[in-house]
Parts: sequence; structure tokens; C-alpha cells
Amino acid sequence: MKTILKLSLATTLTSMALSATAKTEIQWWHAMGGKNGELVQQMADNFNKSQENFKINPVFKGTYSETMTTAIAAFRAKQQPAIVQVFEVGTATMMYAKGAIYPVEKLMKDHKQAFDRKAFVPAVISYYSTPEGQLLSMPFNSSTPVLWYNKDALKKAGVDKVPTTWKEMGEAAKKLVDSGMKCGFSVGFQSWVLIENYSAWHNLPIGTLENGFGGLGTKLVFNNEHVEKRLGILQDWTKDKRFVYGGRDGASLPMFTNGECGMWLNSSAYYGSIKSQAKFDFGQAMMPLDTLVADKPQNSIIGGATLWVLQGRPQAEYQGVAEFMSYLSAPEVQAKWAEQSGYVPITTKASDVMTVQGFYADNPGTDTAVKELSLNPPTPNSRGLRFGNYVQIRQIINEEMESIWSGNKTAKQAMDSAVERGNTLLRRFQDSVQ
Repeated sequence: MKTILKLSLATTLTSMALSATAKTEIQWWHAMGGKNGELVQQMADNFNKSQENFKINPVFKGTYSETMTTAIAAFRAKQQPAIVQVFEVGTATMMYAKGAIYPVEKLMKDHKQAFDRKAFVPAVISYYSTPEGQLLSMPFNSSTPVLWYNKDALKKAGVDKVPTTWKEMGEAAKKLVDSGMKCGFSVGFQSWVLIENYSAWHNLPIGTLENGFGGLGTKLVFNNEHVEKRLGILQDWTKDKRFVYGGRDGASLPMFTNGECGMWLNSSAYYGSIKSQAKFDFGQAMMPLDTLVADKPQNSIIGGATLWVLQGRPQAEYQGVAEFMSYLSAPEVQAKWAEQSGYVPITTKASDVMTVQGFYADNPGTDTAVKELSLNPPTPNSRGLRFGNYVQIRQIINEEMESIWSGNKTAKQAMDSAVERGNTLLRRFQDSVQ
């Protein structure tokens, strides 16, 4: 009996000790599926092993839109996570959500974590800062569009050099189709690539008031002659398969990796997927320049997402969140993430690590996104965009662009409609926060 009592007491004491040292769990909702989802889990596991007080639990919540919508609903129900990944076009909606967010720069200061704004790539950190310069959310996965190309297909088609202009894109695409390919090129995230980045690349405004960075009274103005003319040319190219639309977001990826299309305009972050799926030699180059609009490119703007910290969680979690943010921004962690995913390293030191380790030299072209973002100091037209309700506005733009590819509308009709419908949603957002 005494032995049983001793064992019982020992078990109880052990259980109490384990309970006393249990890690504080922190929920991180994200939108990273596939290979990148595995990398996110690996990153969390490594942080969890690096210290004994906190445990980050990554939870996949679907697409960017689904993750953001779910988080907003959870906050209203007081069941929100501590961290949520939100894509760049959700920035305005998040920053005006009064009482919902814990600005990450304040979080770091409150919990005595070192934070140096100068360590971050300017084009990345400026996108997510207030007019006063306070960083609202932690940059995590930043990317920009590049031109992916099938080296083998271009060579077979007799294309001697990778296109650098839209005129050359049309010429190369025709040769690819003539050589037997099903299409010359396709595109992913069409609004981001063909309107938002096309505009920034050529120093054209997307909206008034510095694309929304100047205040809530902004209006969309991308229905200009240059955007409409370029989209009209692409509409003509659909007739002979020089350009083929393959669906929203990244749905057209298989068209490139399966060898159907010789070129693809989409995010630099597809490096990991293309490397694992393509059975041909591929490369990446800068986006083409429209010489009808500009003599040289300005700079591209970022896509991807940041990590927002939500209010209303137990205070014990926030110390862990701050330490996790410090861990994520460490040069070695960022370098590994960028090398494996294709996202842009968010700090200059991380990029330096990749250079020293020989990653850029061993993988030519992987620094294309960094070069595009830092090509020139950003102008009011190329800093980025900050529009309320832009998640919904992008859906409208997608609908209108699809009406171009189907031939149901001219480019001018579609862009005029997209701007009119989009501005209605902008005004609705502005009225709700004023």
C-alpha cells in the first residue's frame, strides 16, 4: 500500500511539475498550402524547439481571402488567434479596424524585443507602415511578379533572347505557338500583374492620393489609355493563342509547368513549385516594358502577406508572439525561407547571407524580384496601394478582365466598369470608418 501511495504521489508531483512548465500555446492562422505550408510548419517547429516557454501552432485556413474573412469573423466572436496572415491588399481594412490590431512595432517595444526599421528592405517595410512611420504588421512572405520562361521551348521556337518588352513578348509568343505549343504565355493573379504592377512598372497611378497612401478620399483611376490599350492588345492575342487566360490566382501554373505555355507572368514565389514540377530548364527575368508608355521601368510593387497581431488574447501570449517575430526576422531564418520558397528576403542581411552562401550564383535569376523592387526609389505611383475593401474590389476587377478575355467587352468598357464599381465599394469603406 505504501508503495502504491508513493507511486501515486510521485505521479501527481510529476504531473504538477509538467503542468507548471507547460508551454503557452499561440495560434497562428495562415494561408500557406502545399510546399510553403510545410515550410511554415517547419519554421514553427524550429522556433518551438529553440525555447521552452511558448509553442506556435500554425493552422491553415484556406486562401488569403478565406483566412482574412475567417479571422475577422473570429474576432467578432472573440475567438480570434494571436497571429493571422493577411495579404497585402487587406492592409487598409486591417489598419482601420479600430481596437482589433496590436501594431507590431509597439508589440516589439512593449516586450523589449530589438527592432531596427533600417534592417528591412525599404520597399517592403514602407508598404505596411503608417504615415508616421510605425510598422503595423510584420513582413513575412513578400514577392513580386517576374517573367518565368521555358528555356528549352524558347530555343526550339528560335527565340534568341528572353523578351524584355511587350513587343518582344508578342513576337516570342507567336514563335512558340508556331513551334507547336498550345499557348505563348499565360498569367497568374491578373489584377496584381497586369494592372497594379503594370501601372507601377510604368509609373502610372492606380488611384488618387498616392494610391491611397495619402488618405481615405482616394479614387481608382486605372482606367487610363495605357492600361486599356495593353489589355486590348492581349485580347487580340487570345485569338491566335499568343496569350491564353488560365484562371484566377495561380490556377494557370500547370499550363507552364506541363509545357503548354512557354512563358508565364506571375509571382517570384513560385520558384519552389516550378523547381519541383517542371521537367525542363527554366529561368526568370524582369517583367516586360511597354515602350509605348515608358523608356525604362520604374520599380515593381510587392505582393504576398504580413503577420498581423490581434488584440484580445491573454497577455501571456504576447511575449511569445514578440519573440517569434524576432525569430522570423533573423537573417538565417529569412534566408532559408527565401531560398526554399522563392519569396523575397525581407531584410538586407538575409539577402547578404544568400549571396555569401552562393545561392544567387548557383541559381541564376533568383535575385530578379529583389532587383525589380529596388530598381529605383519608389514614386507616389509605385510605392504600392492602400485601398479599403480591395479584397472585394479585386474580385470585381477579375470579373471585368475575364469579360475581356471572353470577348464580351472591350478593354475600355471593362476598365471603366471596374473603376466605377470599385469606387462604389471604396466610398462605402470610407463612410464606414469616418
